[in-house]
Amino acid sequence: MTIDDIRKLREETGVGVMDARKALEESKGDIKKAGVWLKKNAVAKALKKADRTTGDGAIFCYVHQTGKVSAMVKLGCETDFVARTDDFQKLGKELAMQVASMSPKDVDEFYGQDWIRDNKRNIKQLVDEVIAKVGENVKVIEFTRMAI
Repeated sequence: MTIDDIRKLREETGVGVMDARKALEESKGDIKKAGVWLKKNAVAKALKKADRTTGDGAIFCYVHQTGKVSAMVKLGCETDFVARTDDFQKLGKELAMQVASMSPKDVDEFYGQDWIRDNKRNIKQLVDEVIAKVGENVKVIEFTRMAI
């Protein structure tokens, strides 16, 4: 395991130095296996942070190009700092598009839906990955969808 391996894994996954190093140690230097290890551990990290209060966040909107379907998602996190990160912002936009596309009934159903961009992952996994990257609890607080 070299510094370049750690840098490459961080660039691919967005995790911190210590997480990248631990993943490489656990996978005996194999970057591909380290990426898989990090995804599995994202769930464990998310569970540890699940009870933390999400008193900050942002509201994200998506309007389909036809102008006939739209969605708003209220996404919570612990601090304003995380709410402004690229990872959080990208997640919010993706979630609003998901709501517009798939019309979930409630947050539990929404978390269980396959992600429209990658049906091998569900929305809960997508959120958990962001939790692992930003180091804070992140959760969908509420959403709404409108259509004509």
